[in-house]
Amino acid sequence: MTRSPAPAPKPQRGRPRDPERSRRILEAAQRHFNEHGLERASVDAIAADAGVSKMTVYSNFGSKEGLFQAVVRDRTAAVVADFPGAGTLDPGQPEKVLLAIGARFLALARGDALGALRSAYGVAGTQPEACRAFYKDGPERANGELAAYLRRAHLAGTLKVRNPLQAADLFLSMFLGSGHIRGMLKLDMPDTRENRALLREAVRVFMAAYGA
Repeated sequence: MTRSPAPAPKPQRGRPRDPERSRRILEAAQRHFNEHGLERASVDAIAADAGVSKMTVYSNFGSKEGLFQAVVRDRTAAVVADFPGAGTLDPGQPEKVLLAIGARFLALARGDALGALRSAYGVAGTQPEACRAFYKDGPERANGELAAYLRRAHLAGTLKVRNPLQAADLFLSMFLGSGHIRGMLKLDMPDTRENRALLREAVRVFMAAYGA
């Protein structure tokens, strides 16, 4: 019995996504979401700002909510991209490592993370998937990386840390005080001298509590 030839594959509709065009849309959306919030941001205005049609925005991201989630994922990835990985850090020099991690986290808390945080807080309760993704890929990842390092330092005998996740949370929380709140409220931010003083004191307090 002769087999029938396999049917030819159906041609795919549409054109492949243009990474540069998607980048323009995400950057424009971030500006509008930061300024107006999810509810008041206009897809028409975002499309015009990005130099594309409204239909292009919808074909790439599905909806305004889908675009918002994409912006949150994009900003979260940018925020944590340079956060030090636990495996690259020397467990024999915890004070030096904590100064480096604290400086990076403080820079994020004072700068790149603020826009993503404002966007996520603005839709808390109405966009649980976006908020969950932001938390998992941002704060939870940073806390987990630091906890992994603290475990290694504990095993090396340079720190005494019974609960690494709790200790990591305590350390990073020291950078989320009044200066961070001022940033969230778009008020005057602490200057470089204040940030350096906070960093040194946070590391001193942590080492006093957990030093071997």
